[in-house]
Amino acid sequence: MTDFYTISDLLTEEQLLIQTSTREFIQANVSPIIEECAQKATFPNHLIKQFGEMGLLGPAISDTYGGGGLDYISYGLIMQEVERGDSGLRSMASVQSSLVMYPIEAFGSEEQKNKWLPRLAKGEILGCFGLTEPNHGSNPAGMETKLTEKDGEYILNGAKMWITNSPQADIAIVWARDDNKRVKGVIVEKGMEGFSAPEIHNKWSLRASITGELVFEDVKIPKENILPLKDGLGAPLMCLDNARYGIAWGAIGAAMDCYETALKYSLEREQFDRPIAGFQLTQKKLSEMLTEITKAQLLALRLGQLKNAGKATTTQISMAKRNNVEIALKIARESRQILGGMGISGEFSIMRHMMNLESVITYEGTHDIHLLILGAEITGIPAFK
Repeated sequence: MTDFYTISDLLTEEQLLIQTSTREFIQANVSPIIEECAQKATFPNHLIKQFGEMGLLGPAISDTYGGGGLDYISYGLIMQEVERGDSGLRSMASVQSSLVMYPIEAFGSEEQKNKWLPRLAKGEILGCFGLTEPNHGSNPAGMETKLTEKDGEYILNGAKMWITNSPQADIAIVWARDDNKRVKGVIVEKGMEGFSAPEIHNKWSLRASITGELVFEDVKIPKENILPLKDGLGAPLMCLDNARYGIAWGAIGAAMDCYETALKYSLEREQFDRPIAGFQLTQKKLSEMLTEITKAQLLALRLGQLKNAGKATTTQISMAKRNNVEIALKIARESRQILGGMGISGEFSIMRHMMNLESVITYEGTHDIHLLILGAEITGIPAFK
């Protein structure tokens, strides 16, 4: 229904199987409960291990460390199908895979990889990623969190804000400036003295996802918890590239679900003695939705090919994240219009997707920041530091 250009013909049998099995898992385990979770603002904890058993956590991480060892198109398809279910659950899986497991694999020691990655892949433990700070959202270079070396260990002080998974996370990949003002990544473990992760309440968006802060008050970090293989701001930005790539695919899933819901409703709902699908303005909306979904699918597929080849640039990933989330949000709004008053009802997924996408268009780089990233690439003149 939403594969208008038969993109499935360009996928391998393995990729199609992964997509189908993920979709069936989401339909069986997420769809029946997600509306109630969103209404009650509860995070379905029991799904974490199920995600691990299905191979949805760290699918692109090497199988040497318990990951799936899959290519990036397969990873994208997984994110797409998970976000068909809910953006919050895709956020959980995306953070675990791209922002926790990826930096441990890419920048960690063998001891760190063997200690953490298999358990993260199985969903036995949950991780989070601490970069955004209360005073520094779009400007991570302004980072104030400090990592001070003292008596053979490190002391961590500072705070992070709007952190997915944080209140329940067993470990946090945290970025802080050392005594030389160099950004370093550290693994902070739940239970370390001085470390807390208070939950953020009263969200209108991502209500089935758990969000919080990270607070560090003289937290003692042993040297073996420092990520040794890369430092500097480029390290967390590499993680964000991976996460944004997953979002570019995931947003398509939310758009697909809204479009399919609106199409089905328009064929069943009658006004003036005919289905509303027969009216020109409804057909205009549906035609434009399918067109934008198709364009987004092609953008994501080509980006996946580039990522598999190791050629995807930060700017290319930025373009796809910005475009695909924007079209998903517009499709959610247009779909809501087709459903009329029923569009705000919890009987349908559209309003939940719409509220979720208001967060997705902001996190991992705001819509405007991604425009400026592309603008700097086009002109060679950065509009921000």
